[in-house]
Amino acid sequence: MVGLGGGLGSQRGEFGLNADINVTSLIDVVLVLMIVFMITAPIMQGGVDVELPRAEARPLQPKEGMVVSVNRDGKIYLDNTPVSYRDFRATFRALVSQRKPSGVYLQADARVPYGEVVRVLAVIRTAGISNVGLVAADEER
Repeated sequence: MVGLGGGLGSQRGEFGLNADINVTSLIDVVLVLMIVFMITAPIMQGGVDVELPRAEARPLQPKEGMVVSVNRDGKIYLDNTPVSYRDFRATFRALVSQRKPSGVYLQADARVPYGEVVRVLAVIRTAGISNVGLVAADEER
């Protein structure tokens, strides 16, 4: 049997060159990556370890806006990013003017001294935020 076009095609047997892209292996790789991201995404949303104080009133849950957290060691977190008090005080006003949040949610560990919470709250209020929600856990837990 004579190959079409002669040259190398006739030396490869009866199969000619295939110019199609084999997408089967590409789809396999994409599906494996999708499964990996689906498994690791919930793990990466850990957040800040804060034991909230309990209150009888209906507690606020952080939904939209910025979340400022103070953990039991007194460390400040701004949307899960740790910052020192000095950096928080220096940059919070600029961050608020840039992001323009609808409100700020302050969640502090129950073991944090009251003075630490008031100090963070004062920085939030001096940045021009009047809508500050204090996040608490339900008392019946």
